[in-house]
Amino acid sequence: MDKIIMVDNNKIKISNPHKILWPELGITKVDYLKYLIYITPYIIKHAKDRFLTTIRYPDGYDKKFFYQKKVPSYAPEFVDSARWKDGSEYINLNKQATLVWLGNLASLEFHTTFNRIQKPFSPTNLVFDLDPSEGQVFEQVIEVALKVYDTLNKLKITSYVKTSGATGLQIYIPIGEKYDYNEARQISKFFAEYFANKYPHIITIERLKEKRGKKLYFDYLQMWEGKSIITPYSPRATKYASVSMPVKWEEVKAGIKPQDFTIFNALDRIKRVGDIFEPLLDNRNVESFSSILQQIK
Repeated sequence: MDKIIMVDNNKIKISNPHKILWPELGITKVDYLKYLIYITPYIIKHAKDRFLTTIRYPDGYDKKFFYQKKVPSYAPEFVDSARWKDGSEYINLNKQATLVWLGNLASLEFHTTFNRIQKPFSPTNLVFDLDPSEGQVFEQVIEVALKVYDTLNKLKITSYVKTSGATGLQIYIPIGEKYDYNEARQISKFFAEYFANKYPHIITIERLKEKRGKKLYFDYLQMWEGKSIITPYSPRATKYASVSMPVKWEEVKAGIKPQDFTIFNALDRIKRVGDIFEPLLDNRNVESFSSILQQIK
């Protein structure tokens, strides 16, 4: 039986509240919505004012799915939107009611653009996406991430890291919208080629999966206008109900796995360690790459 709940003074109909979304874990839609309600303060501040792409799994995480970018015609009035340059209206995930409404639609993943709505041509962070090839284990992802971290440290560049929630790690460097996408791409490519040349036996920038072998893919191309990345604290459609979790570099060194962080323990962890990605929201905490850009040019 459907239920009506009040969120932000808005009525939201919850359809099939006891539908199972993660069969092996027994997670129902109600369980999932509780997670979204509890995690709202953290996911919203990283997702708001960005163009949103959700992935919807109407029959559970292991069944058919589809991407939703544009605001559907049946969206309630409280859902705010932002206009993309082609005229399309995208959802702005800026309030709890919108998050719960999307959760009711079985949106199990929330991906946002690298830029804010207000500055569509400037990413807020450089992002190095470390994506393992088939047959690789997560320890190999950690090995590469730590090599990147050590190099950045020597250059006195502050970096932050989170699990993708699936198989990889994502390294963020705050640039505070100082560079446009073309400049940010040049900087990312500079680092990607440097690491691929320095560690050719374990890192590749080859786009074609069948040509990567057992090397880790250093993806610098994903960070681009119109593309998106999994939002911090977003769930993932995995059998563990894992979450894309910001982590400390000390934790990476000690050894972690993506499945360590799930919708079952994410909130307790955040309460314990805080929002590790919060400094990325402050435009005063930015790194300069002007000298690298000069060298490239």
